[in-house]
Amino acid sequence: MSLKLTILGCHSATPRVNAHPTAQFLEIKNHHFLIDCGEGTQVQLRKYGVKFSKIKHIFISHLHGDHFYGLVGLISTFRLLNREAELHIYAPKGLKEIITLQLKLSNSWTQYPLLFHELNSTESELIFEDANVEVHTIPLDHRVYTNGFLFKEKLGERKLNVNAIAKFSEIKICDYQNLKNGRDFTLQNGTVLKNDSLTLDPPFPLSYAFCSDTAYFPEIVPLIKNATCLYHETTFLKDKEALALTTKHATAAQAADIAQLAQVKQLIIGHYSSRYTNKEDFKIEAQEVFENTHLALEGKIFEIA
Repeated sequence: MSLKLTILGCHSATPRVNAHPTAQFLEIKNHHFLIDCGEGTQVQLRKYGVKFSKIKHIFISHLHGDHFYGLVGLISTFRLLNREAELHIYAPKGLKEIITLQLKLSNSWTQYPLLFHELNSTESELIFEDANVEVHTIPLDHRVYTNGFLFKEKLGERKLNVNAIAKFSEIKICDYQNLKNGRDFTLQNGTVLKNDSLTLDPPFPLSYAFCSDTAYFPEIVPLIKNATCLYHETTFLKDKEALALTTKHATAAQAADIAQLAQVKQLIIGHYSSRYTNKEDFKIEAQEVFENTHLALEGKIFEIA
């Protein structure tokens, strides 16, 4: 089991030549999720070798332009590429109206199913689930309705303990799936072999918490407790803590404090304000609180096994 995260954009507000707004591509348990879609995202997808056809689910945190202005372009490109597969978009209520108006006035209706899942709850909710993965919202504190997203693997099958099984000739290949499913095995003489004597625990499920634009908001800690990896915005350093408060953004130190409180394994920080020229300052400030902190950089890939 592994989790792979590609940073497509990690800066705030206005895009620049070498500073693209928020977008991430997450690969988790055979799923491919696009998280936020700032201006120029489709160019970044091409630049970093992401196949458009893999994207079936897009998650938009909030309706500020640097997090969704690239979406209508991407949707239109899918149309030009003769896409047929469904595209699911999970976003705040209002995005459907925005996108459909653009498509209507440009006479660019998609020939593929475009399905909007509009969000308006201020409580965490399950918005996607299948046999392998589930996605929950993380309500955040920003100037407009905003969610983060928690992507969680489901617990996998148990692993066969080949050496233990080899001791019992009665256990055949046709019995393996029952063992993987957690069932005990009964020998012909009536002896019950407990499942944990024949199998090993599955790998611990991985999880990724994406916390987009938000003020310092400790209320999210129970929702992201023990996450394998946390991305948390750090628009400012603590020298601008007063500005962070009024604009409802966070500092690097505050992001690190959330990571510490939630006892996550790893912290990634991003959404840097253009007023700062040295990103290392964000890392230094955060590591004073939470050592295992990494900078989001465009094109950087984080792989967690």
